[in-house]
Amino acid sequence: MRTCFVLSTLLLLAVTSGCRRTQVKQLTAPDCILVEDDFGPNGTVPITVDVVAEGLEVPWGIAWLPGGDALVTERPGRIRLLRNGTLQPAPVATVKISSTGESGLLGIAAHPNFTSTRQFYIYVTTDEGGSTRNRVERWTLSEDHATATFERVIFDGIPGAKYHDGGRIRFGPDGMLYVGTGDAREPDNSQSRDTPSGKLLRLTPDGQVPADNPFPGNPAFLLGVRNTQGFDWKDNDTLYFTDHGPSGDTLRRGHDEVSVVRKGDNLGWPTVYSCESAEGFVTPSLTWDDAAPPGGAAIYTGTAIPEWKGSLLIGTLGSSHLHRVVFSQDNPRQVAQHEVYLRDQWGRLRETIMGPDGHLYVTTSNCDGRGDCEARKDVILRIRR
Repeated sequence: MRTCFVLSTLLLLAVTSGCRRTQVKQLTAPDCILVEDDFGPNGTVPITVDVVAEGLEVPWGIAWLPGGDALVTERPGRIRLLRNGTLQPAPVATVKISSTGESGLLGIAAHPNFTSTRQFYIYVTTDEGGSTRNRVERWTLSEDHATATFERVIFDGIPGAKYHDGGRIRFGPDGMLYVGTGDAREPDNSQSRDTPSGKLLRLTPDGQVPADNPFPGNPAFLLGVRNTQGFDWKDNDTLYFTDHGPSGDTLRRGHDEVSVVRKGDNLGWPTVYSCESAEGFVTPSLTWDDAAPPGGAAIYTGTAIPEWKGSLLIGTLGSSHLHRVVFSQDNPRQVAQHEVYLRDQWGRLRETIMGPDGHLYVTTSNCDGRGDCEARKDVILRIRR
C-alpha cells in the first residue's frame, strides 16, 4: 500500500463531458492525499461488533427517535421499527416506489421537534408519467410508533436514474433539512443551478428555500456533487462530505472523495478529478485510485472507543470496510491519519450513524444485487469496545 501527497503541477486539463470540453488550469493541491494502492493500513484500535438486527433487505437509512426507537428504511419500500434492539416484524409503512438499480426508498430523517410533531422525512424514487424522479416526503408516526401515514411531498422534481441517485437526508445543527442528490447520469447538471441534481440541498422543514442559502432563492447549498451518500457536521459551519468518483463516465474511474466543505462550495464534478485543483473548486482531502465507494458517514461522538473521538467513520460498499479518517488539528482540511476496519468481514457497508447510546451503528448492503445475500439477509451492526 502506497500513499502519496499530490503536489503542484501546472498544465491544461481537457475534460470530456458529453460533447463539451472544458479547459482547466490545474493549481496546487498540497492538502490532498491520493492512496494509489489498496485503501489504507489496517486499524489498530480494538473493537467489538454486535449484530443488532437481521433479516433486512438493503437497509438504507436509520432515523433515531426520542426514547431510543429507530426507523429503518429498506430500499424496496418498507419502513421498519427497531425497538429495544429488536426489529419488529411488521413494517411501519410500505411506500410506493420506482425501483431500478440504486433507486427506491433511500434516506430518512426525524424532525428536530419529533416529540411534538411525530414527523419524519424520507427520500424516495417515483415514476411520474414515465419519468424517474426523486422527492422528499413528510410522514407522521403514530403515538405507539407502530404505523405511519403520508402527510405531503415537501420537495419534488429531483432527477432520478438507475445510478447516481443520491438519497442521504439529515437535519443539520441549524434545524434545516440537508438533501444529498446525485447527478442522475448527467454530469453537467452538477454545475447548473437550474436543476437540483448533483447538489447538497438545504431546505426548511416545510420544504422552502431558506433566506440565507448561498444562492438566493435556490435550494442548493453545495454544487459539483456526483453522488453523495454521506456527510456530517464538524461544527455549525463545516461539513465532512463524501462523494462517489466516476465509474467510466467522462472516461475516468475510481477516486471517491472525502472533502471538508462550507456553505456555497463547489466540489468540482465533472471538471476536476482526484487531487486536481482549480480556482473556485474544492479539492478533496482524501481520495483513492480504486473505487470504494463511500456509503454513510458519521463523526464519532461516543466515549466507548475514546481513540475514535472526533474521527470520521465511513462505510464503504465495493471495498467492504469501515474507514476511519482523522483530520489534523493544525490544518482542518488535511488528513492526519486514516485506516481500515472490518476489512472483508461483513460485506458491503451502507448507513453509518451514531446512536443515542453513544455507539456507532452500521448497516450492510449485501442484498442490493452487488453483494452476497446470505440466509439472514442484511444486518444492522453496533460497534463498541
